[in-house]
Amino acid sequence: MPGSASYDPATKQYTVTSAGYNIWYQRDEFRFLWKKMSGDVSLAADASFPNPKGYDDRKVVLIIRQSLDDDSKEAMLGEHGSGMIHLAQRSEQGAQMTDMQFRFGGTVGGVMAKRIGIEKQGDEIAIFVSLKGEPLHQFGPPIMLHFEAPFYVGIGFCSHLPITTDTAVFSNVVLKNPAAKAE
Repeated sequence: MPGSASYDPATKQYTVTSAGYNIWYQRDEFRFLWKKMSGDVSLAADASFPNPKGYDDRKVVLIIRQSLDDDSKEAMLGEHGSGMIHLAQRSEQGAQMTDMQFRFGGTVGGVMAKRIGIEKQGDEIAIFVSLKGEPLHQFGPPIMLHFEAPFYVGIGFCSHLPITTDTAVFSNVVLKNPAAKAE
């Protein structure tokens, strides 16, 4: 699918441009920058959309995946262009994605989240949010999902439009192994 990714060492920002129909259902289409890992991990980033007129369902993700297959088992924190944030999972390869009660919609008081994080400790996966720059705090209870080592951890972006690209910027990316509280 159309897209690209780059890292600017001067600003310490990742710019990810991608098309893709979605990161959902039984398979995903998105641009993914990853690291192969094992054990406990935490990943946090500031994420933004340079084009304020982009599609509301576009989404940046912090994601843990069992494999690079498009239908991989995964846990992901998704932040949509509308501001909605959720923790979702695909419990096994090829299964339907679910997010149960781990979702809050739109901006909060007109504010997009300043910083987002995902953390894996054992089989527990939790998300963390900072709305206005306060320290990250856990949002909702963790889900339980087992990953065999090694697995893939990283950042990703999907325009939610199969052939139309859009762009997301990730800055202040912190990936720790073993996990510490997402920061």
